[in-house]
Amino acid sequence: MQSGSPVTPAGSLIPTLEGSWYTAPDVFARERQAIFDRDWLCVARAGDIPAPGQFQVVQAGSESVLVVRQRAGGLRAFLNVCRHRGSRLCLEESGQTGRYLRCSYHAWAYELGGRLAAAPNLARMPDIDRDAYGLVPVALREWLGYAWVCLAKEPPSFEDTVVSAVTGRLGTEQAIKSYALDDLALGRRITYEVAANWKLLVENFMECYHCAPIHPELTSVLPEFAGGYAAQYYVGHGAEFAERVSGFTIDGSPGFGRLPGVTDEQDRRYYAITIRPQVFINLVPDHVIFHRMIPHGPDHTTVICDWLFDAAVVASGQDVSRSVELFDRVNLQDFAACERTQPSMSSRAYESGGVLVPSEHHIGDFHTWVRTRVSA
Repeated sequence: MQSGSPVTPAGSLIPTLEGSWYTAPDVFARERQAIFDRDWLCVARAGDIPAPGQFQVVQAGSESVLVVRQRAGGLRAFLNVCRHRGSRLCLEESGQTGRYLRCSYHAWAYELGGRLAAAPNLARMPDIDRDAYGLVPVALREWLGYAWVCLAKEPPSFEDTVVSAVTGRLGTEQAIKSYALDDLALGRRITYEVAANWKLLVENFMECYHCAPIHPELTSVLPEFAGGYAAQYYVGHGAEFAERVSGFTIDGSPGFGRLPGVTDEQDRRYYAITIRPQVFINLVPDHVIFHRMIPHGPDHTTVICDWLFDAAVVASGQDVSRSVELFDRVNLQDFAACERTQPSMSSRAYESGGVLVPSEHHIGDFHTWVRTRVSA
């Protein structure tokens, strides 16, 4: 990380982070420790883990985390580490277990609730506290149909961080409830491997100065985006569909009937939400597009994108491809732009950073948040 102060441009321009914030391994390590190991992270769709004993192994910050459905119905999360000698407990990305989660190294077995249940010769070791040597729990909340975890021993308030990011954007919690994400079904999932720093993706999502140059399909559906201003970040504002447009599809053709709870005020409008540090939510009348990011290094980020529809639409086998294609194309355009930017972060031309024009000034708040968290 550069030790000097960034150059402060004059007039309409304000500075960005310096280039080393996007390239230096030590910066990424500090971000992982200060942000991704302490904040709430969205790691799995709850509907992907429907039955008792089903599990997913996910990457959350610096840890491998096991999310497992309990016999009583809820989800719990644990560090994916056997308490005996530290072997990874579950080696598959997902699966179904019976009564126990069993380590393949020395056969220590744990109840779905994490308590040590059995081990070779355990009866000869009556002094072992089976609760104390159970799996290490990780805080978990289910919200909007997803599992959110926090690695911190004392997690921040979920309501003051995750929920408030949504209500702060939409104005009320009822506004997100109108889309009933808990009840939606997965129509399509696409995983993208992006050769760019996670912050470049956040910055890209936060502004529309780039929309006219690289998103012709999107600006055709949402003409106000062609003006370059991030109107999607005004509290309660949704970008209105073009008059000729019938649905949020690649060609503006009709999609599906609007979701049952969507109000007249929300109809024919698009809302975008950023939940720091790794979730983007896009709301349109007939479906929801839900992104979650997993940073792997300074220049590698996995993005998992879910297209969620009314359960009846998915169950009927209706073709969702025109709805999916629009934002898949937007994703590919955005990620290609971020990948074009990443190599220049190590250039001498970007040593002191770049600049933000007035319609991007709100990105400066994100930069301040990152700096503050890493330096705390």
